[in-house]
Amino acid sequence: MDTTKALKQGRDLVPGDVFAKLAKRIAIEHHFEAAMAERCMDQAAAFLAACAVTAEPLSPSMAVDIGWHMFILHTRDYAAFCEQVAGQFIHHVPHESEEQGEADVQAVLDRSAAAIRKAGFRLDAELWSSLKAGKCSQCKDGCADDPPPPGLTSPL
Repeated sequence: MDTTKALKQGRDLVPGDVFAKLAKRIAIEHHFEAAMAERCMDQAAAFLAACAVTAEPLSPSMAVDIGWHMFILHTRDYAAFCEQVAGQFIHHVPHESEEQGEADVQAVLDRSAAAIRKAGFRLDAELWSSLKAGKCSQCKDGCADDPPPPGLTSPL
């Protein structure tokens, strides 16, 4: 029996017009195909929903962080989303140290992916398989402007 269809999608937490607006901006600003932009945004919403119900610190992959950054730029939509899924604002905080080893990075990505699954969301494993995590996590305050992940942008 295929249970994939029973899993929630992050995109369903965001009003359709808002999701479309955010995905379109990702596609334009990062030179992504529309489908890739939608995948990044879907996983960003699922990641944030997992952050709302997980006590452990989580961190996005670089691809998912692109969706989170775009969402934050639309402050009213993002604040409403946070209130809906978490009951409070989910802050974006850059990591202070660049000295994480590959094993540490993979461990935090694995923990984040597991939290998304545990929260009942479909995981787009390809977007979580990179050994490079985003340089931020959900916490109290702050933001970082990470570059897009290697291989996800197209040459101009």
